[in-house]
Amino acid sequence: AVGGFMLARPGAEPRSLEGLQRDRREFRDGDAFVYQEPGRMIVRDGDRYYLRHDENERFRALGGEVRSERRGDDFVTVYKRRDGDEIVTITDANGNLVRRYRRSPDGAEVLIIDNSYRGGPRSFADDVVVLPPPQIRIPEDRYIVDADGADERLIYETLIAPPVAPIPRRFTLDEIRSSPNVRAYTRSVDLDTVNFDTGSWALSPDQVQKLAVLAKALNQAIQRNANEVFLVEGHTDAVGTDVDNLSLSDRRAQTVAEILTRDFGVPPENLTTQGYGEQYLRVQTQGPERRNRRVTVRRITNLLTGQNQ
Repeated sequence: AVGGFMLARPGAEPRSLEGLQRDRREFRDGDAFVYQEPGRMIVRDGDRYYLRHDENERFRALGGEVRSERRGDDFVTVYKRRDGDEIVTITDANGNLVRRYRRSPDGAEVLIIDNSYRGGPRSFADDVVVLPPPQIRIPEDRYIVDADGADERLIYETLIAPPVAPIPRRFTLDEIRSSPNVRAYTRSVDLDTVNFDTGSWALSPDQVQKLAVLAKALNQAIQRNANEVFLVEGHTDAVGTDVDNLSLSDRRAQTVAEILTRDFGVPPENLTTQGYGEQYLRVQTQGPERRNRRVTVRRITNLLTGQNQ
């Protein structure tokens, strides 16, 4: 285990839903049920499910030099980019992200994510923030932009847009991931052009090329502001169990983030991921539906910093 997560045996990473189910371990912790699998932990507390993943799994999957060490109660992982810059990720003993920053060879640092101001470990439920829904004063198709038919300019404008309504404070990454009311303050791009097969988190080559326009917009936004952060959200249809769908959706988000970096050069430190299973169906059906097996991307920089512009 590193930072509270099981690591897959080298060469034995699960490649299918059946592999995930085989490797999954289940146990009870008080009133909650815990499901552990390589790189992920899912907790069921009553009728609510929470998922946390290994923050460094994506960097290891990209290849290259990755080194980790324990410092006190924290784990420090350093990923070296091809240009010589290092991405430093600090997680606590439970795998929660504390800080992430980019360090250049001359020692200069750019802070990407800082959750340290919220103090020590918190429960999953403590990260759920309830806010009044924002008043949406823009057309619905500009609040949630369908990538199908949208050009690079529209996607770029959506990804750099400020919150749709004033936000009251800054939020931690876990609060943003866990709180739909918080995420609702940002516009998003729904990648309805990129879909996954049932039970799969892999993308075929023709699907990969559909990410090119999004990647161009992301790279342009990051060139404009080096500490931008974008959340890649994974989704499933309603077929299957809640645990399977959460794991599948989280791996789909990671797949897209990896491809954006490996194939299109989007800096990995400016991306973060989270799976939501079947919670946010695009097409309201309990049957198999390809359009529900998708990803969504939104800018969360303002939510992390508390700035409204």
